Amino acid sequence: MAVEYKVVEIANVTDEEIEAVLNEWTAQGWTFDTLQFAMRDSSRRPSMAFATFTRPSGASDD
Repeated sequence: MAVEYKVVEIANVTDEEIEAVLNEWTAQGWTFDTLQFAMRDSSRRPSMAFATFTRPSGASDD
């Protein structure tokens, strides 16, 4: 079975924003896959993050 991917950019990297993105897309039938952080050399905090979700190809859009 083919897999469809969804990548969501999170510009405001806070626990509340990450939680909101995870809840929004899993409620639409997507399965959480990974969370990647983009770091700046001058800061210990991530400048942005990317959440990746999957679902079987052909699943309906909500």
